[in-house]
Amino acid sequence: MTPNPQSSGRLRPVDLARAHGLSTQAVRNYEAAGILPAADRTPHGYRTYTALHAQALRAFLALVPAHGHATATAIMQAVNRGATEDALRLVDESHAQLLDDRRTLQAAEAAVGDLDPVPQGRSTTFVGPLSRRLGVRPATLRKWERAGVLQPRRDPQTGYRVYSAADVRDARLAHQLRRGGYLLAQIAPLIAQVRSAGGVAPLGSMLRDWRARLAARSRAMLTGAAALDAYLGCRPVPPDDGPSAPGTAAPATDPVQPPGGSR
Repeated sequence: MTPNPQSSGRLRPVDLARAHGLSTQAVRNYEAAGILPAADRTPHGYRTYTALHAQALRAFLALVPAHGHATATAIMQAVNRGATEDALRLVDESHAQLLDDRRTLQAAEAAVGDLDPVPQGRSTTFVGPLSRRLGVRPATLRKWERAGVLQPRRDPQTGYRVYSAADVRDARLAHQLRRGGYLLAQIAPLIAQVRSAGGVAPLGSMLRDWRARLAARSRAMLTGAAALDAYLGCRPVPPDDGPSAPGTAAPATDPVQPPGGSR
């Protein structure tokens, strides 16, 4: 009878996979991508993992909701090659981006407050001045027009686009929402509601949803940081802080059991 590899502190790909609802191929792919440390092999060529690999997988899966798949992958790759400073820099950059997103949300909320009411009269502008005011290219405004976000009229004499005060309001809203990660296909119907309602009331629910998503990402960053710190604590520190050789990580002094326990 084949002995259970967990009885000796060794884990099979299926053991890691089952604990997280993954396929064994996904675990192999994570190892091949450098997300997990290189596995040892049995005399017959089968992969064997340890508690260190289980902790690495937990760290990666916790980092993904906080930083996205690509950045989470880069963080784990850096840690596994011994470049901890590179990994921490990537974490810091994500925190900086989140702070910037919060400032963008605040700007969008401020913009909404500044947009109502629309000035009366025949205040108009052209594509060049409006693009400079928003810090976008004229081609971007034309793209927004094709998507139905903007509806400037054309000057009958010159054919130039002419943006009214309401058009400028719509452009400012679109600009802030694009910075918040919304697609033009999502923005266009909202702007249409703003036009038909004559105000910005429909934006309230979208801004609340945006704030909730940022809060969820902040919480995910806390969870990801804790899992990453636990993994860093399991890894040996290279004497010269240089790259670690694959497959040479020593087990933690207090081994972490794989999620779900032995199976």
